[in-house]
Amino acid sequence: MNVYRRLFRYMRPYFFRVIAAFFCIIMAALANLYVPWVLKDVIDDVLTAKNMDLLNIIAVGIVVVFFLRGIFFYGQNYLMSYVGQRVIIDLREALYRHLQRLSLSYFESRRIGTIMSYITNDVTALQIAMVENVIEVVTESAILIGSLCAMFYIHWKLSILTIITLPMVAQAMNVFGKKLRIASGVMQDKIADITSVLQETVLAVRVIKSFAREDYEIERFNRENYHNFRAQMKTAQLLALLTPIIEFLAAIGVTVIIWYGGREVIAGNLTAGTLIAFLIYVVNISNPIKRLSRSYGSIQRAAAAAERVFGVLETEPQIKDVPGAVILPEIQGTVNFNKVSFEYKPGEKALTEVSLTANPGQVVAIVGPSGAGKSTIANLIPRFYDVTDGLITIDGIDIKQVAIKSLRLQIGIVPQETILFNGTVYENILYGDLDATKEQVVAAAKAANAHKFIMDMPDGYDTSIGERGTKLSGGQRQRIAIARAILKNPRVLILDEATSALDTESEALVQDALDKLMLGRTAFIIAHRLTTVQRANIILVMDKGRIVETGTHAVLIKAGGLYSKLYQAQFDSKDKVSG
Repeated sequence: MNVYRRLFRYMRPYFFRVIAAFFCIIMAALANLYVPWVLKDVIDDVLTAKNMDLLNIIAVGIVVVFFLRGIFFYGQNYLMSYVGQRVIIDLREALYRHLQRLSLSYFESRRIGTIMSYITNDVTALQIAMVENVIEVVTESAILIGSLCAMFYIHWKLSILTIITLPMVAQAMNVFGKKLRIASGVMQDKIADITSVLQETVLAVRVIKSFAREDYEIERFNRENYHNFRAQMKTAQLLALLTPIIEFLAAIGVTVIIWYGGREVIAGNLTAGTLIAFLIYVVNISNPIKRLSRSYGSIQRAAAAAERVFGVLETEPQIKDVPGAVILPEIQGTVNFNKVSFEYKPGEKALTEVSLTANPGQVVAIVGPSGAGKSTIANLIPRFYDVTDGLITIDGIDIKQVAIKSLRLQIGIVPQETILFNGTVYENILYGDLDATKEQVVAAAKAANAHKFIMDMPDGYDTSIGERGTKLSGGQRQRIAIARAILKNPRVLILDEATSALDTESEALVQDALDKLMLGRTAFIIAHRLTTVQRANIILVMDKGRIVETGTHAVLIKAGGLYSKLYQAQFDSKDKVSG
């Protein structure tokens, strides 16, 4: 019931359809109660008294009742399917919207396949619970209650004997329900594991084939598939045990009724028609109990899925607007770090008291060995993470006090791994400014040195580039990403290893595009290849989360410190490769 209480919020907009569906379900269920009562009259009144008029009335009544039952049956299925589908659409939309608002740390601590499983497998499990289980639970409950009422009306002593078995049935359902819920949670986790492996191997298919690791990946997938099989079989085992146990308990009750009812008929205290009608009502009870036990298992599986879905919806973003956050006005681009410290995990400092100032039009390069904290600085400026200590301001405004969206709209990022979407070239560039004109898109492409290769493509700007831009070369993808950033027209620009994965020819084209992009903006260049930062206005050298050197390329080389050593090491390495 907890599942449905939480889902009820999503059912409220469709309240009247739900009421209409429940009315149809109950009326269709009550039609099933008509047959045993008619059978009683046929045996006791029609056959015994040879009453043809009553037989004709009963025959017409059966046709009319089942015609109406067909109408109500259609109504219950159509209306519940409509409500169920709408609720699932709304829930899936709410889940996706919430995922979009969660902080970067949430996604970095979870596998993509697991997150995908929330929206696909878990929501599908809820859809089954919303439609099929609701119809079955309400239908069988109506039949159960109606049959009990008819039984007490016919013979109250037999009815009491019947319901003695109900507490045993309820206890069995309770015990198995708890086990099913745990097993179903494990099963959903294993499905998510399969989705994760599948997602990883599809994205990394080039790497898999280059290392000839197809057999290894098949074995890994089969291992997860087998774990899923084990979890599925555990759930199937519990369900397989639940139904026969319920049926056995119900059979005990039926046996007692037949024995005691037969004695009453022999003694003349009960008619044969009444006993037969009573037995049919008992069957009407046992069938709903059996079906309800099956639905109960499905509900427990849905409960496990619901816990995962609602767990996501209840997760609060770590980075969010503070109360009273203001819209960041159009900025000039003066970025200041004042004794900024940051920890990804408590006690593990990624930055320690970093202070720096970048002025409008200035290019600031951040270099250093791996793990020095370069990318951390890039993550803090657009508030992908919040500082642990210290203060970051833009034009003197604390970035924590402004609306996140207004901050990020004025910051452009060109990452090392270019992310493009499955669509056309035009759509990917337009992503930088959805209100831009065609002329502005083309101008951005020209500035990014991308217009020529785009026009050489079969459909020009309307050419589909495939998922993640797989139909393009690395340099082409990067230039489209730069065109996207140019179209956005940010005041602060972050280039995170933007040319490190390119060949020499592509790098020259991309670097020229980047030079145009950086013109007049506050630009941060994160780089391992020190040849790309020589023209920076200022170079910050980082080591173990601290800025250890500051200056121009010439000054730092002359100083003979860490920068000079890193530069010399790359220079020597390049000479060895060329030699």
